[in-house]
Formats: sequence, structure tokens, C-alpha cells
Amino acid sequence: MRQRRRAEQKGRWAERYSAWTLRFKGYKILEQRYKTPVGEIDLIAKQGHLLVFVEVKARATIDAGLASISYRQKDRIKRAALLYCQKIYHKGAVRFDAMVKADDHFFVKHIEAAWR
Repeated sequence: MRQRRRAEQKGRWAERYSAWTLRFKGYKILEQRYKTPVGEIDLIAKQGHLLVFVEVKARATIDAGLASISYRQKDRIKRAALLYCQKIYHKGAVRFDAMVKADDHFFVKHIEAAWR
């Protein structure tokens, strides 16, 4: 139980850190931990007319973080993103990014267009 709580705290910290990283890059954060009936999206950001859905992972390495985003999880995020786009009537471009905070790196790694 204690280990799970620690992992969740680490994940929430990574989400906050990722949100600030995106802000510094010029993105506007629209939602954090956005919940839908089909799944949760960690961050939703906007840069110009581009809407970006971001999955955040905190792992030991960058590779482990990227590998932990399964096909099933990507599909859930896509379905949740579709619901969000319908809710706000967004018909423009969207992108799915990943952000990984690795134990062996000080900064968070931002992978644009991590999947389609």
C-alpha cells in the first residue's frame, strides 16, 4: 500500500512538472487529469490552433516510460480525446504527445506526436 501511494505521488508530481514544462514552451494548459467515462487524459494543452493530448509517465528510464504506454491505453486516450473534442466543438488539428520523467534525468522528456 505504501509503495502504491508513493508511486501515485511521484506520478502526480510528474504531471505538475510536465504542465509547467509545457507552459514554459508556450502551451496553454486547458485541463489536468481530465476524466471521461472511457478514460482519463493527464494533460490537455493548446498551442495556437493545435490541441494536444498528453500522457505523462514517471519511470526509472525514458525507454521504460515510453514502453509503459500500451496500445490499449492509447486507444482509451484517443476515445477520451474524441469526447473532449465533441464537447468543445473542436474541429482542428490534434496531436498525442507523451512526457516522461525519468529517475536518471533532471528534466522531463517531451515526445511530440508519440502516436497517431
